[in-house]
Amino acid sequence: MDRPSGLDDTSRRDWIRAEQVRALYRGSPVGVTLGGLAAITLAVFLARDGRMAADAATAFCAMTIVLVGGHHLLCARFRRRQPADAEWRPWALAFTVLTGLQGATWIPGAVWMTSPTDTAQAVIVLLVSGMVVLGALPVFSAYLPAYLALALPIVTPQLVVGLFQSYPFHEALTVLTLTFLVAAPALAVVVGRQFVNGLELRFENIRLIEDLRLQRERADQANRAKSSFLAAASHDLRQPAHALGLFAGALSELRLSPQARRLADHITGSVRALDTLFAVLLDVSRLDAGVVQTRPEPLALGPLLARLVVDYAAQAAVKGVTLRLAPTSLVTVSDPVLLEQVLRNLISNAVKYTDAGGVVVGARRRGGKVAIEVWDTGRGIAPAHADAIFEEFYQVDNPERDREKGLGLGLAIVRRITQLIEADLDVRSTPGRGSVFRVTLPRGRPEDLPAPVPPPIAVGALRTGFIVVVDDEDAIQRAMAALLTRWGHRVLAAGSAAEALARLGEDATPDLIICDSRLRGGETGVEALRRLRAVCGAEIPALLVTGDATAAAADSPSDLVLHKPVPHAVLRAAIGQLLRDRQTA
Repeated sequence: MDRPSGLDDTSRRDWIRAEQVRALYRGSPVGVTLGGLAAITLAVFLARDGRMAADAATAFCAMTIVLVGGHHLLCARFRRRQPADAEWRPWALAFTVLTGLQGATWIPGAVWMTSPTDTAQAVIVLLVSGMVVLGALPVFSAYLPAYLALALPIVTPQLVVGLFQSYPFHEALTVLTLTFLVAAPALAVVVGRQFVNGLELRFENIRLIEDLRLQRERADQANRAKSSFLAAASHDLRQPAHALGLFAGALSELRLSPQARRLADHITGSVRALDTLFAVLLDVSRLDAGVVQTRPEPLALGPLLARLVVDYAAQAAVKGVTLRLAPTSLVTVSDPVLLEQVLRNLISNAVKYTDAGGVVVGARRRGGKVAIEVWDTGRGIAPAHADAIFEEFYQVDNPERDREKGLGLGLAIVRRITQLIEADLDVRSTPGRGSVFRVTLPRGRPEDLPAPVPPPIAVGALRTGFIVVVDDEDAIQRAMAALLTRWGHRVLAAGSAAEALARLGEDATPDLIICDSRLRGGETGVEALRRLRAVCGAEIPALLVTGDATAAAADSPSDLVLHKPVPHAVLRAAIGQLLRDRQTA
């Protein structure tokens, strides 16, 4: 069947007619065969009883067999050809002509099969011919000309012959035949109209479904384009925030008056809030853009849940809420980073919306799976909001959009991630009594867990180091140089690898390279690191700073990757780690 979306009126009519013709060819072979068998059976029994001449019966049966066979050949050819909608006319004509010939065999049959004096024989002939006409009604009424071509030649001769007969009750049979001759086509018109109306409705339904599919594709495409743009543009969007954070960090290192210190703290807090906003929005964009790849592995839930409970214990204590862990030794198979992000959102929300009582985090077996559950005695969620809470920016009790109450994106991210890692997400809640969020994952085996990694041996960090900063933004070069200088490092800031090499000199080898992931001229941070390392002839540790929504690939396994805007505390810790690693190497 051709898809009817976007057809003009002519094509629409062709589609409907073609469907009528397809219905004929699809359903008629069985009916034609049964009708032919009924006619042949009638002729054979009449000839055997001497009520019909043998040669007439032979001729009638031969014509019937030939036409039924021709009908099957025509239907077989139609199935092989599968004609297009616009080709319905010749096939409808061929079917109607062949059907008319089948009906025409009853014209001589009416004379051969009836007797001027035998009422029973007339009734039997009328009964069989009526059965043939009514039996064809369900299929042949799909195309009225075909039905009339069959029915009229069968019934009309019976009416004409009945007018000249003298058997008892011939007048009554004639009247009944006339009634049948009018009623059968009228009924075919009604059934045929209903069939066409059904096709019209189906046409509209298919068109609406197709339009809906196209609209959804356009909406999905627009959403993907938006998310892809935001994911790709995140580097440029984060550059000013990154520079601002570095300047704020450098400012906080200075000796300031109490009033200036408060202003510096406010700036740092605003930068931190901006960082959180960027992180959440870009998490959504990365998930929608389909650039997040999952890396499932066996994962012990006990240590993960214990660490998360410790992380949110202070937040719960401030609110006077108990945060408790139900110990577990269960193992799951999932992406540890993405799963942790899901659980952090759920635990954070549970603590945030629980005013009295407590929050319990734990896991239990559910068949062959593991269900991680976060229970709270908080405000609960009304059934009317149960689905909406997973939509972006939806918050039940924050109509004024108070930023302190969050952005309304946490559960939207939870739903996207659970779909990505193929986890089941359920929520049960009673307003005023609390909620339970459940994440169901495959159950793993303890023996599949990787061997524990021993903790690194702590050594003293280098108090100073020579750091090369490569970034094509002048503001970030100045901010990074100011901050790192305040931390006691010697800094060389350049806009490209070539500029850094030109200013380094032949004998200078940096202790650390901090490089942006995107530079001017299409140069990437990885390419710049390789060039600097090749010229310096040493495996210099590096810190790759990226604003991209996708994960940036490091050049060396020892390299660290940070996402903009980088809090200065995180930057300082990363620098200290890399310099300590270099000292002990």
